Amino acid sequence: MASAKIIQAKQNTVDEIVNKFDNSKSVIVFKYQGTTVADISELRTELRKNDSELKIYKNTLVTRALDSKNIKFDKALEGANAIVFGKELLEPIKVLSDFAKKHDNITIEAGIIEGSVVGVETINEYASIPSMEGLLTMLAGGMIEHVKNLSIGLNLYAEKLGEEN
Repeated sequence: MASAKIIQAKQNTVDEIVNKFDNSKSVIVFKYQGTTVADISELRTELRKNDSELKIYKNTLVTRALDSKNIKFDKALEGANAIVFGKELLEPIKVLSDFAKKHDNITIEAGIIEGSVVGVETINEYASIPSMEGLLTMLAGGMIEHVKNLSIGLNLYAEKLGEEN
């Protein structure tokens, strides 16, 4: 029978996992089997730049944490899994998705985005959204187009008034 110390340590880990789920806008579960330690370290470094964290827990402890939050992952928690907890919504998804494209051993399984369980398709859709800088550039480009058209129109109108005098 497990000692009280072991049971308490496991409960502390479950509480830690629940806390990470509560404080994360995006959570992504992925398989990493066959990936080198150097690759995982590189991924952790990239995630830290975006205020995200990669953790590896026992599946039973993650399942307990998810059960306490009434969240169900179908088969995502089978085998060797790692979890990315992101305080931002898009950046950790983009980092992991880009990393998975370069490393065949990483397979995204499922995720939780702002409290809702999502599948791989939804995560891939989020990964394809441009960054905030890219969106602002698109917005500025669209606005400049209207200003350009207005200035051309005003210039033509001024030239027309000049011809009439």
